Amino acid sequence: MEYVMLIYNSEERWEALSEAEQGKIMEAHYAIMEQSAKDGTYKGGSRLMDVVSAPTVRNHGGKVSLTAGPFAETKEQLGGFYVFECDSIDQVIAYASMLPHDDVGSVEIRPVFAEPLE
Repeated sequence: MEYVMLIYNSEERWEALSEAEQGKIMEAHYAIMEQSAKDGTYKGGSRLMDVVSAPTVRNHGGKVSLTAGPFAETKEQLGGFYVFECDSIDQVIAYASMLPHDDVGSVEIRPVFAEPLE
């Protein structure tokens, strides 16, 4: 089954970290990519640009509105994601556990519907 691992963090907190602290977190990400590639479960992933670059599109009764980012005041923003093909969610939880969450934020794991959209 495919799983998406969504990584939330505070952009302000990230910017406040030293280069060494940021490097430690990035090393954890590289370790996840290396381990999941070795396991044959890695399907992709990426860091996302800051939330100020994220417009929000809404459609209410056929009327489309566009709002410049950020779309909401939140403590944490979606900062990146991974996609894995794993036999169980436990394997994805193990990858998520490799991140130093006290320095970053939280991780959400979501199974992907097996049926493709057509």
